[in-house]
Amino acid sequence: MNEFLSAINFDQMLEAFAETLYMSFGSLILAVIIGMIIGILLYCTQTGGLYENKFINPIVDLIVNILRAVPFIILMILIIPITKFLVGTMLGATAAIPSLVFAAAPFYARLCVIAFTEVDKGTIEASKAMGASKLQIIFKVLLPESLPALISGVCVTGISLISYTAMAGAIGGGGLGNLAYMYGFIRRNNAVLYTATALIVLLVFIIQGIGDRIVKKIDKR
Repeated sequence: MNEFLSAINFDQMLEAFAETLYMSFGSLILAVIIGMIIGILLYCTQTGGLYENKFINPIVDLIVNILRAVPFIILMILIIPITKFLVGTMLGATAAIPSLVFAAAPFYARLCVIAFTEVDKGTIEASKAMGASKLQIIFKVLLPESLPALISGVCVTGISLISYTAMAGAIGGGGLGNLAYMYGFIRRNNAVLYTATALIVLLVFIIQGIGDRIVKKIDKR
C-alpha cells in the first residue's frame, strides 16, 4: 500500500480533480442554458406547437442532429479554430469548455424536448382556454410540469460531460483524463491510472445520487 501511495503526486491529483470539476460544471451550466433554449425552440416551433414554424424547426433540428452525430473527439478537432478564437489556445481546461458545450447542449436540448412532450396536453389546452399567453404557458405550465424530467436530464448530461472531459484530457484538455493518460498510461504508473479512474467514477456516483434525490423531492406524481 505504501508503495502504491508513494507513486501518486497528491498535489497533482488534487489539481487535476479541480480541473475536472471546473470543466464539467462550467460546461454543464452553459450547456443547460443553451440546451434549454434550443429545446424550447424545437418544441414550440414543431407542428402544432405554440409558435409553429415549418422553416425554423427543420433547420434547428438538423443542426442538433448533426452535432449529436459527430463523435466528441472529432468535434474537438473540428472546432479548434472556434476554441482558439474564444480562449486563445487549444490546451488546458478552459480550452476544453467550448467543445464540451458544443457536444452537451444539443444532447440536453433533445432531453428537454422529450420532457416537454411528456407534459399532459390537456393541461396546456386548459391554460389556453383560461386565457394564458404563450409565454405564460411556457414558463408557468410547460417548465414547472416537466421539471423532474429536466433535472434528471441535467444529471444525465453532467455524467456524459465527465466522460467527455476524460477524452478531452487525452489530447491536452487537462483534468483527471489528462493525468490518467499522460502520467498513468504513458508512464506506466498504475497507481495514478487507477486513482484517477476511481475519482472519475466517484464523481459520477455523486452526481447521480444528488440528481436522484432532487428529482424525488420535486416529483409530485
